[in-house]
Amino acid sequence: MNEWQKRNDEVIKQFRANGGKVEGWAPLILMTTTGAKSGQPRIIPLMHVSDGDRVLAIASKGGSVKHPEWYLNILAHPEVTVEVGNEKYDAVARVLTGAEREKAFARAAEVFPPYAEYQKKAPREIPVIALERRAR
Repeated sequence: MNEWQKRNDEVIKQFRANGGKVEGWAPLILMTTTGAKSGQPRIIPLMHVSDGDRVLAIASKGGSVKHPEWYLNILAHPEVTVEVGNEKYDAVARVLTGAEREKAFARAAEVFPPYAEYQKKAPREIPVIALERRAR
């Protein structure tokens, strides 16, 4: 297990043990995707960016040249599970485009200002994904 995986596992463990709170971190969600190639579940901590009755996931990867792996996973398998605090629910991930993406990205940058800096340095448009709760 590499350092990133160890850190990720510790964040997930703290999140679940403390009702969604992780010491030293801004508010987070956990998103479980299905691996695009492996078909295995992958749990990813992400910034908690609420937008009405949905949550936004920002595929910034710190402004990297490449998209994060989880983004490729949701393109292949848009059905995800979202954990917010002690609540867990099924959702569908939908990539936003055009004016809807712009408005949602501005909302995300209000919540977490580094997103705006990441976009400036990234040679790609950072994807914004709406995680929309599935109807029961």
